[in-house]
Amino acid sequence: MGFKTADRRERQREALIRAAESAIELGGLRNLKAREIADAAGCALGAIYNLVEDMDEIVLRVGMRTLARLDDALSKAAQRRRLNSTADAVERLIRIAIEYCRFAAANKNLWRTLFEHQMTNDKPVPTWFVDEQMRLFEHPSAPLRLLMSEAEERDVAMMSRTLFAAVHGIVLFGVEERMISVQRPLLEKSIADFVRLNCDGLLQRRHSSQRGE
Repeated sequence: MGFKTADRRERQREALIRAAESAIELGGLRNLKAREIADAAGCALGAIYNLVEDMDEIVLRVGMRTLARLDDALSKAAQRRRLNSTADAVERLIRIAIEYCRFAAANKNLWRTLFEHQMTNDKPVPTWFVDEQMRLFEHPSAPLRLLMSEAEERDVAMMSRTLFAAVHGIVLFGVEERMISVQRPLLEKSIADFVRLNCDGLLQRRHSSQRGE
């Protein structure tokens, strides 16, 4: 009996998260309303808080699903380029950056929610969600290690975060069409040029270091 109850509760919880995901995908975070997702999930409004701690958890659980899909998309983009040379590393970084842009454009509301959501009453973001976010930085780390072969791991990690943040900023302005509307091909070219320019700088720094300059 206990197993059946737990199984039913998990199915209801999954239905609730899927309903929330659909609501956010359709109209953004402002479209997420407790009563409506409870109705869509086939449960009473009060039952929500028997399934999750609060609305913050619902948003974060939806975010986890988005992050998993993004991680898979970036992984597939990375796998299309082996790391046999620094040129391969540059091209992999470009592929990852462009795939990030494409994912954001194709999943705008869900992607936007990853960064728009604010925890209620300044509660800390749970570790399980932070850990999933941190996995994204692993994608640029492998090619950066090849480009920064003489750097310490902490420097590679910092560069990975910095480059990811910079690309995110370009995508944010491009996909959200803030300040100026940019056509997708031009946006992707700008991202590729930006990544390549930064990689050139890393390689020049490495060569200068090797020459003792």
